[in-house]
Amino acid sequence: MKTPLTLDLEKTLYAYWEDQGAVAVEEVTMPDDRGIVDTLVMQPGAPLTWRCFELKVTKSDFHSSAKLSFIGDYNYFVLPLPLYQQVAGEIPAGIGVMTYQPFAPAAIQAATVPITVPGQLTISRPPRRQALQVPESQLLERFIASLNREVQKAKQVEKGLAHFSDEQLLAEVKRRSDQYRVYDPEANLYDRVMGEVEDTAVATLQAEVDALTAELAELRLQS
Repeated sequence: MKTPLTLDLEKTLYAYWEDQGAVAVEEVTMPDDRGIVDTLVMQPGAPLTWRCFELKVTKSDFHSSAKLSFIGDYNYFVLPLPLYQQVAGEIPAGIGVMTYQPFAPAAIQAATVPITVPGQLTISRPPRRQALQVPESQLLERFIASLNREVQKAKQVEKGLAHFSDEQLLAEVKRRSDQYRVYDPEANLYDRVMGEVEDTAVATLQAEVDALTAELAELRLQS
């Protein structure tokens, strides 16, 4: 699961390149076992320009064994500024760095225009252009597939729970019941769902009883 800081980096990175007229998508699987690009950005033009980004938020994350998919024309690490200061000497030649700094809460409150991102990105180290490491036709195909995946996810959110089958909903309730808290029922999804179902059932039955009582009273008045 992504950390809040990772999500902040993603949101700011998307906004940065969208302002440049580019299109960004996350988690793009590369062909030929070349790994997964954290964020892939396509800049329109003739030719297209492809930028690959690897987001790291901790030193252990930076040193992880996960494959780095630097296969674009330009390739970057996206790092919180303090992390960059710790690992600057370990970044390979030719790889760029964008550093992230969150906005201070006081600055956000004092802003005279809406703040739509949690922080700002700075190109602390420019990348060096390289030849694409995969055929552009395959890169474009994977890019479009990832965009389609995000569209489908957005449609699921828009449709809400109605999009999911009873089996999927039940499986999710069971999954969240693995860490059942006996002494804190309000924290358990199952108890909350069942409580709402019971409340709804009681309210429905009460409405039916009230309606029957009213009909009975009216019949007695007529007799």
